[in-house]
Amino acid sequence: MNNITLLVMAAGMGSRYGGLKQLDAVGPNGETIIDYSVYDAIQAGFNKVVFIIRKDFEDQFKTQITEKYAGHIQVEFAFQELNALPNRFQCPEGREKPWGTGHAILTAADLIQEPFVVINGDDYYGGESFKVVANYYNNGTDNFSMVAFQLDKTLSIFGGVTRGLCTVEKGSLSMVVETENLQKAENEVTSDRKINLDGSEPVSMNMWGFTPVLFDYLNEMIIEFLEKEGNEMKSEFLIPSVINTLIQSGREPVHVLKSSSSWFGVTYKEDKPYVMGEILKLVDRGIYPQKLF
Repeated sequence: MNNITLLVMAAGMGSRYGGLKQLDAVGPNGETIIDYSVYDAIQAGFNKVVFIIRKDFEDQFKTQITEKYAGHIQVEFAFQELNALPNRFQCPEGREKPWGTGHAILTAADLIQEPFVVINGDDYYGGESFKVVANYYNNGTDNFSMVAFQLDKTLSIFGGVTRGLCTVEKGSLSMVVETENLQKAENEVTSDRKINLDGSEPVSMNMWGFTPVLFDYLNEMIIEFLEKEGNEMKSEFLIPSVINTLIQSGREPVHVLKSSSSWFGVTYKEDKPYVMGEILKLVDRGIYPQKLF
């Protein structure tokens, strides 16, 4: 088994959710969604986890989340802060919005020298997803990858969601388009774009597989981003945009991996009881122990 790291993006406050959902308990013994992701990663052979958080809730995060992982997996922290920018750039006065997922991943550059998998801290991806991507990198590949999920299995009944709609050609990703306000209708999925969707389409849920060469690309491309959009209050340097640029320029292929695992997350507060129920079903089926750690 080669070294492989899990990189968890957990720096954001859930604006629609109304709180720090990464620390919300959903399991029978107070487990968070992050706990299930770390458990699944350990089972799949990951040997390190790096959490991207904000410095101001480091102590709370350690107390509620990571202290329980001692003896199970190596834990490191990276901090996403508004002022953590290349030397000649400054955060505009009054900006409060984080710089986006590309900036978040870049904060971990000094901590990772091996293949790594990026996930959202508030999404449940399922054990098979971690095994699929771990096996991919244990076969010695140095390509980028993405685990694709089926659109209709990623929607919320409580409101519209944003998903990265994927175009896949011969097993490789050719484009990701961030699409907002996706909602299940009677025989279709509607969105803010004028496209026909039946729910079977592959989507990105920000479960990416990378090698450390990604950090070289991010260092180059964040400068281009800041030169163009660095003075805006809500601009974001997003990993799907980075991936699209790398694909379209021919610099990096991205292999699409498929998982039959169920995905669920807590976009809205109303999603939490559903997530708790799904976790309990998995515990009752013996997929997870009553207490993870």
